[in-house]
Amino acid sequence: MDFSTTTTTTSTAANGYSSPRDSSIPSSFTKFNSALTAGLLNPMSPPPPPPAMLDKSRASPTLFEMMSSEAGSPVQIQNLALPSSSRTTNANRSHLVISAQDKQALAMQRISNLLMTRSPGNQFNDPASSDVKLTLSSKDGISITMCVHRQILVAHSRFFAVKLSDRWSKQQMAPSSSPYIVEISDCDDVEVYIETLMLMYCRDLRKKMMRQDVSRVLGILKVSAAIGFDAGVLSCLEYLEAAPWSEDEEHRIASLLSELHLENVGATEVLRRVSVEASQNNGSNDEVLLNLLHIVLEGIDEKARRDMKTLVSKMLRENSSGNDLRKESLYLACDGCLHKLKRQFLQAAESDLENVDQIARQADNLHWILDILIDRQIAEDFLVMWASLSELSDVHGKVPVVHRFEISRVTARIFVGIGKGQILTPKEVRCLLLRNWLTPFYDDFAWMKRASKGLDRYLVEDGLSNTILTLPLAWQQEFFLAWFDRFLNSNDCPNIQRGFEVWWRRAFWRRKEQSQEEPARLRNIASATDNS
Repeated sequence: MDFSTTTTTTSTAANGYSSPRDSSIPSSFTKFNSALTAGLLNPMSPPPPPPAMLDKSRASPTLFEMMSSEAGSPVQIQNLALPSSSRTTNANRSHLVISAQDKQALAMQRISNLLMTRSPGNQFNDPASSDVKLTLSSKDGISITMCVHRQILVAHSRFFAVKLSDRWSKQQMAPSSSPYIVEISDCDDVEVYIETLMLMYCRDLRKKMMRQDVSRVLGILKVSAAIGFDAGVLSCLEYLEAAPWSEDEEHRIASLLSELHLENVGATEVLRRVSVEASQNNGSNDEVLLNLLHIVLEGIDEKARRDMKTLVSKMLRENSSGNDLRKESLYLACDGCLHKLKRQFLQAAESDLENVDQIARQADNLHWILDILIDRQIAEDFLVMWASLSELSDVHGKVPVVHRFEISRVTARIFVGIGKGQILTPKEVRCLLLRNWLTPFYDDFAWMKRASKGLDRYLVEDGLSNTILTLPLAWQQEFFLAWFDRFLNSNDCPNIQRGFEVWWRRAFWRRKEQSQEEPARLRNIASATDNS
């Protein structure tokens, strides 16, 4: 910010500035200058260029030159021409110059409306009662002069209190001078600066802030912090603490508050909305997520449960690299669902169908947890646990299919996981899974196709084929021959013909090829021995 004053030739009695100059500047001025770190005001910026240096190439005056020439207009407009570096004679880039001029024109129109709109009794920009003429200049060539009051500025701003102090003004002004002109150049946004000054004349800052949006309040906050307008800073922070933010605004707010270092005046309260460090953490991420998991698992509304499962799965997937939900916590929730499933399934097998709907519900919960475990590559223990449930697979046929088929969806998901290499366990565990759950899976396959929305039959069949093919050839033969018999003698059975063909080629064609190659290999060995 370039701050300067020039004297005028009016009476000094009304202003009281006549005094010999003092050779020393108050120390508070030096201290305050060192605190101006907001970036809006640049102490080293040059003053606005004199009128003689402005661009004279235009044949006719611009809209705002005509506005400034109107009689009685409170707005003094300077430097409307774009800097020479931004002008170009290249016709291909002329639209860029026009666009910049249009943008500046709109800004000037808003500033003009701002300065001419005053409520009754408000003395802002009142030439009759003011004793200071303040000129604001921006980097893009806008320059505005307005009438303000020394008493108002000094009372509300530490910056102006230093600049307009009696001692300082006496140092700068001759005994015969009266009101003086203050110039501040290199402002980021003249419009926001004017709005900040207008707040000093406002009795109810909170009510005034309610008419602003977050973007404009951030600009006012930056100016208020730069000029030491404490009431403006507090009002901006109160607004930001209570107003809703978008995600883009959230990043801008956090960045600006970090830059301004306003922790001691309320910025911490604002940041509690977005900062873990600034807020009091009532529990670890693991505890919060586990609580969410249990709420979804025990929810009553099925549609809401489906929606929340999708939401929680998305949240966990986005943060799968962090330690936000421990493996133990997931398996604890899994054990609870499995315990309820076993109890209800065994009751249903004894023809006790009270609360039989819990079978499908808990199987669906286990399917969801299994998806989460597979995403996090920690599903091996689930496979071991599921493969060992012989007590359920043994009584599977005693439960009506309409109540039990959801269990086979869990088995199908495991087949897909193994077939894609997402679950890696010893061959004994994979074989145990097939021995206990393959027949129940075949029994429920027709119902799964009809009743399970979104079931990809071909994906499941591929997964089953690949699961069997991961076993030793002799074990593969057992399961593929059993499937071959069932496929030909049942109404609806998964088609794993592709896997059957792979097993057949491995077991017989390659064995035949190897047996034919064996005599030739022995003859070659014998010939090599004779030659030696």
